[in-house]
Amino acid sequence: MNDNTKWHRQPAAIIDKNSRAQAAGYQNTLTKPPGSLGELESIAISFCGYQGRVKPQLNKVNVRVFAGDHGVCAQGVSAFPQIVTTQMIENFIRGGAAISILSKQMGADFKVLNMGTAHKLISTDGVEDCAIAPCTNDFTQGAAMSEQQCMTAMASGRDSVTDCDLFIGGEMGIGNTTSASALFSALLTLTPEITVGPGTGVDTKTLQHKCTVVRKALEVNHINADDPLEALRCLGGFEIAALTGAYIGAAQKGIPVLVDGFITTAAALIACRLNPSVSDWLIFAHQSAEPAHALVLESLYAKPLLNLGLRLGEGSGAAVAVPLIKSALALHNQMATFDAAGVSDA
Repeated sequence: MNDNTKWHRQPAAIIDKNSRAQAAGYQNTLTKPPGSLGELESIAISFCGYQGRVKPQLNKVNVRVFAGDHGVCAQGVSAFPQIVTTQMIENFIRGGAAISILSKQMGADFKVLNMGTAHKLISTDGVEDCAIAPCTNDFTQGAAMSEQQCMTAMASGRDSVTDCDLFIGGEMGIGNTTSASALFSALLTLTPEITVGPGTGVDTKTLQHKCTVVRKALEVNHINADDPLEALRCLGGFEIAALTGAYIGAAQKGIPVLVDGFITTAAALIACRLNPSVSDWLIFAHQSAEPAHALVLESLYAKPLLNLGLRLGEGSGAAVAVPLIKSALALHNQMATFDAAGVSDA
């Protein structure tokens, strides 16, 4: 790709190691045995590094849901018809979807971005129009996107990231588990039998068909595992490309990202392959019920915060993890020290 696409290679913001070190020391002064709060301590220390202070805050969470349709749906890979993408966008805006409810519950700044749907929206009120095309191309016949479409989608994701303490990216797009599985197969050199899962709940016959579809896509597009941008262009979706751009953009702005599940982890994997410095800014919310997700997390050396058997997407698993982060910061900021409480330490 040409030189005007180099923004995604620019390094992420630098983590404040001094604040992390101070926070780790401060944790040992609190009225508890050292390390007794486990990962909650690690979360708090990480946020000290993100924010460059020993007592970080989590006041503003931004949730951006990217929606886009996939041409591969022509191959019959989903249990749901493609019009569901459009219907769910409208459900997001009405407040009836899981991520809408969870965003409202935590007081998040919530927006939906339409990256391109096969069916027309009844109402566009409250939807940011970033439509690139009605859907991607069927990647069993060739590349899903042109170079320009891929970069435009990534830039839309980058531009959606505004000032906040934590960024959550969600997705909606019938067929996108097939796209994510194809990306995982290409970038991790895994067979479709390993990466393809039930997605929205397909039966055994459709699951086998999805494997065949992914295998054909890999054969047709001849992806090099060392070329993540080409993998994204050929096998991704507009919403996955937007998520990739959002994750890179957030890291460059010094904003931590809470990564959701199977689909969003595909974007995270591409973002880290394109720009390894991004990995320092990613927190993985949960391990999805999609069978291959554990393998992908392992490849990223990621330790998810939760494992609840979730497989909804939308950013819902990440939203569920936000209270856990808030608890970690509250404990770090508000617990008494041994000296202040008059408690003898070890």
